[in-house]
Order: sequence, then C-alpha cells, then structure tokens
Amino acid sequence: MPFVAFSICVIGAYLIGSISFAIVSSWVFRLPDPRSYGSGNPGATNVLRSGRRTAALCTLLGDVAKGFVAVMLARYFTPMIGFGEMTVAAAALAVFLGHLYPLYFRFKGGKGVATALGILLGLSPWLALTTLVVFVVVAVLTRYASLASIIAALAAAGVSPALLGWGPNLVAVIGVAALVVWRHRANIRRLQSGTESKLHLRRSDPPSPT
Repeated sequence: MPFVAFSICVIGAYLIGSISFAIVSSWVFRLPDPRSYGSGNPGATNVLRSGRRTAALCTLLGDVAKGFVAVMLARYFTPMIGFGEMTVAAAALAVFLGHLYPLYFRFKGGKGVATALGILLGLSPWLALTTLVVFVVVAVLTRYASLASIIAALAAAGVSPALLGWGPNLVAVIGVAALVVWRHRANIRRLQSGTESKLHLRRSDPPSPT
C-alpha cells in the first residue's frame, strides 16, 4: 500500500508538471502558440517575445507554482506514505520531467527554469532565493537569459549540500540542475559562436494565430 501511494504521488507530480502555462497563457491572451515563433520554447522568456508582458508573467508564475505545489503536496502526504524524503525528491524530479516532456503536449515541453525555481522554493526558500539572485545578477549584467539560467542551475547544485544536506533532495536538485544545463545545450553553442539572442522587451512580431 505505501508503494501504491508513493506511485500515485509521483505520477500526480508528473501530471501537474505536464501543464504548460506558456501554451495556456497564450491561449487565454489570444496569442500564437509559443512553439511557433522565437526560440520555439514554451516558456516565459519566449512568451515575452510576443510583447505581452502580462502573458509572460502568468507563464512565469504558473510554471513556478506547479513546481512548488508538487513538492509541497509530496511533503504533506509523506507522513501517510512512509517513504520520507525519498517521496519529496521523486516528486520534485517527476514534476520537472513533466514540464520537459508533458503528456498533454506530445512530450515537447520547455527548458524548466521557472519550474526548477518552484521546486527549489518548495525544498528550501533560502536555496530558491540564492538561485534567483544569481539568475537576476547574471541576466542584468549580460542580458542573456540562457546564460543566467545555466549559471543559476550550477549555483543551485553547488549551494544545495550546505542547505539540504546529503540525501535524496540533494540528488533531486543536482538532477534538475543537470537537466536545465542539458536543455540549454543549443544555447551554449550559440553563446560560444556569439549568435545567442539577448533578452529584450520589444515585440518580435510573432505570426498571427491560425
């Protein structure tokens, strides 16, 4: 019975992660599918390229919230399940994988930066704050959202042993950080070649909805 409850918790976290707020927000604000313009990534940064800051903000908050909610639900049900920290760590990885490979959108998701922040917030507010500060500083100094995401992910992995200790949650954070970096591999190549787009707020004229 505990294993069944554990499985339900993990599957539930994956299903929560599969909700793409970039696509939902774009539909609500009558914008094109974010996978059809810009970087093609269903995330807040790409939605921002539509020129609709409110839609981008809703995407950001939604993606952060789903990571946070999945972890907090796992922490709430842990005493009933009996697997302790392992349940929380598994839920953290599951919600993140749901974002990367969403069941509802043919397993083609975003890069997971906002969802990763929500996960960190659920695991440790101090870890989330540290990671966010690193992201903002790098983004402001370089105007590269991709570089800021990569460095912030590495910072989270580096700081987490001091804040989370050595256990399943640390493994989850390292796994999430590694996946964030891996999902940015194309951005890394563009950064190396000097062709990476910088973050800006101007409208990029996405195609009209069909």
